[in-house]
Amino acid sequence: MSDTKNPKRSPTPIWMSIAGTLRSDISEGRYEPGDKMPTEAELAARFGVNRHTVRHAVSHLVDEGLVRSRRGAGTFVTAKPTDYPIGTRVRFHENLLAAGRRPEKRILQIETRAATPGEAKALSIVAGDSVCAYHGLSLADELPIAVFESVFPQTRLPNIVKALSGTSSVTAALRLAGVTDYTRASTRLTAVLANATQALHLQVKEGDPLLLSKGVNVGSDQMPVEYGRTWFSGDRVTLTLDHQV
Repeated sequence: MSDTKNPKRSPTPIWMSIAGTLRSDISEGRYEPGDKMPTEAELAARFGVNRHTVRHAVSHLVDEGLVRSRRGAGTFVTAKPTDYPIGTRVRFHENLLAAGRRPEKRILQIETRAATPGEAKALSIVAGDSVCAYHGLSLADELPIAVFESVFPQTRLPNIVKALSGTSSVTAALRLAGVTDYTRASTRLTAVLANATQALHLQVKEGDPLLLSKGVNVGSDQMPVEYGRTWFSGDRVTLTLDHQV
């Protein structure tokens, strides 16, 4: 069976488009965790492709941890992409727990360096001022969902390095550094492609789609306390706008 009747090749591989559609079906609840997915023959008929193309798409979902295949029994849904609200109060652990997932953060590196011009502007400091950069990996149910870099102004938070060294939680570290509460002042979302290092950490392929979130958090005095960049796996996280602020 031909995978397309159009002689012009699609810029997106057919198997990738099928995987995206099935991922959306799972995310929107058409197939719940534990449900058996349609057979290869049924999916091939639905999408007008051969079984090999369907098998490639389903294999990709298996690699992502969304479905599992049992020989002789079929393919079953194991998880939904994680809903992750983006709003005034963005808290990693709270977001994951609310979605029914087990949150975990792993510290990759904590370094002290000079602020870049972009970081200085975001943090309302001078380029070259000392900042603490926290590089980490976020996981849900032991599956990597994001890599991130959080940058903190050391002149404003002189104890932040020590605080971060004792906990993987940004909220807990900020509290130890004297910031009892903080809110999100701005967020910018961009679609990007995974580089080799990001792909390695997220267990995806180089060039796979990621969602880049850039945000500035401010303390109760409205002064910036954190500038963060987070690269979410586009296949494992659904970013939602939280209007309950």
